[in-house]
Amino acid sequence: MKSRRKWISHGELKADLMKDPGFRREYKKLEPEFQIARQIIGARIKKKMSQEDLAKKAGTGQAVVSRLEGMNAKPSLSLLSRIARALDTKINITIR
Repeated sequence: MKSRRKWISHGELKADLMKDPGFRREYKKLEPEFQIARQIIGARIKKKMSQEDLAKKAGTGQAVVSRLEGMNAKPSLSLLSRIARALDTKINITIR
């Protein structure tokens, strides 16, 4: 007889993983990338733009936008400025 696995939610998994100091440290290192991706995706969706639309307007390729949204890139300030202009928004940087 097969044993059934108990499914847990994303929140439960995250809470469990965050108990590990090493995981927590690495997770916090990614926070700037999370914020950039979350804000670009949110602004793009709000403007009803595809990644391709945003890329054309920002003068870059769709793959670049995909990498930004997928947190697979460390964008330059000039790229972020072009993305912000294409989304008709501003960049705010806070150093804590």
